[in-house]
Amino acid sequence: MKCMQESEQINKQKIFFPHVVDLFSGCGGLSYGFHLEEFEIVAGIEKDNHACRTASYNLHWKHGKDREHLCEDINNVEASTIDRDIDKPVMVIGGPPCQAYSRIGKSKIRSLGEHRFGLNDKRAFLYKEFIRLSLDLNAEVIVMENVPESVNFLGNNIPQTVSEILEQNGYNAVWTILNAADYGVPQTRERVFVIGIKSKYGEIEFLPEPTHVNPKWRGKQNIESRFKKFKDLKNFRFPLTAAYDAPSWITVGDALSDLPGLFPNSRSKYTLEKIDTLKPYQTPPINEFQKFMRKLPKGEYAKSVSANCFRKTPRDFRIFEKMQPSDDYREALKIALNLFEEACDYNNINKNTEIDSYNRIKKDYVPPYDATKFHSKWKRLNPEKPSHTLVAHLGTDTYSHIHPFEPRGISVREAARLQSFPDDFIFSVPMGSAFTQIGNAVPPLLASGVAKAVLKNINK
Repeated sequence: MKCMQESEQINKQKIFFPHVVDLFSGCGGLSYGFHLEEFEIVAGIEKDNHACRTASYNLHWKHGKDREHLCEDINNVEASTIDRDIDKPVMVIGGPPCQAYSRIGKSKIRSLGEHRFGLNDKRAFLYKEFIRLSLDLNAEVIVMENVPESVNFLGNNIPQTVSEILEQNGYNAVWTILNAADYGVPQTRERVFVIGIKSKYGEIEFLPEPTHVNPKWRGKQNIESRFKKFKDLKNFRFPLTAAYDAPSWITVGDALSDLPGLFPNSRSKYTLEKIDTLKPYQTPPINEFQKFMRKLPKGEYAKSVSANCFRKTPRDFRIFEKMQPSDDYREALKIALNLFEEACDYNNINKNTEIDSYNRIKKDYVPPYDATKFHSKWKRLNPEKPSHTLVAHLGTDTYSHIHPFEPRGISVREAARLQSFPDDFIFSVPMGSAFTQIGNAVPPLLASGVAKAVLKNINK
């Protein structure tokens, strides 16, 4: 046993780990995944001050390192200003802003004016700044993440373009589309990844290996059919599929069932907890995902957790209470109208003779949104399935992710769980900012899968 341990230690010392620089880091989800695979995160750049603080704490300060992410617009950053060991090879990772590509963001962007839409949106071309800094840093490896819509931005395929630029500069490059649920994240979230590795390491042979499988697709998944429109692109690679006997996707119930109870019913008293307030878990960890989320450095499991704050939405708590798993706004509106009618009957309000009272009660009970346009903005999580994709709009409201067991929107910690941030990942920022950071992040377990593939390719 001792000889085996010594051999493993020697082999581990031989593995090449470039230092990591994270551009457009957000709160550090992508970096944290590489950190989980023992890469050292030496620097990061993020424009948002709150996100920069979150990343700095979780990647540097809490590990006793005297470093912090640079809070700066990437357009103003040169390679020489990035604090790193210039004698150590680096890897550059990052996810340039996706709002210009994303369908979710386009309608809002257009409403802000044509200067913020399409080719006029400067954020659409920040991938060029990402490439500029990566090349100036002479990165051994380059990993870029973005939304699937980036494959068709006004007819341009951004990941293919990035791959071609990297090849022109001495890299082998591939791109693929990965689903976070395939990597143990309790959320269906597809993202594009471009991986560029200097040609001296040879061809890119290894892609991220899925650890989990959709139980409906077990043994039936036809990846090539789904992505056939990309098959003739030189740099595209079909994502791998999980083994037939791989564990099933992690569900919302798997992910959240041990977290503190916060609001048992719609008549409960609402309390806005401070984000750093600790609350005890409801149960010991009851599955492998919960054990991973709660594991402490010495192998013990945490007994309490922070970030239990959620939004106060008094009109809607009673609606949430009657919604079924997977219900959206269409069902919610029917529930609201029924509750409103009951309230009118109880108070003997006649809409024809007591118009003011009728309208006042209606405002107290019925959300003012068009059910033909708004249905996807509300949804109750189904405990038997992974969550649907978390988005940055969580920073504005959490109607898109209504708690599966309690009549409320999800808490900050629950959102973090659905993104696979461990419970010791701390958000010491305002609640709205924490939600935005989580919605924007790359799930750490997905990033971990990418990090493992990079290691295999540069150490093969």
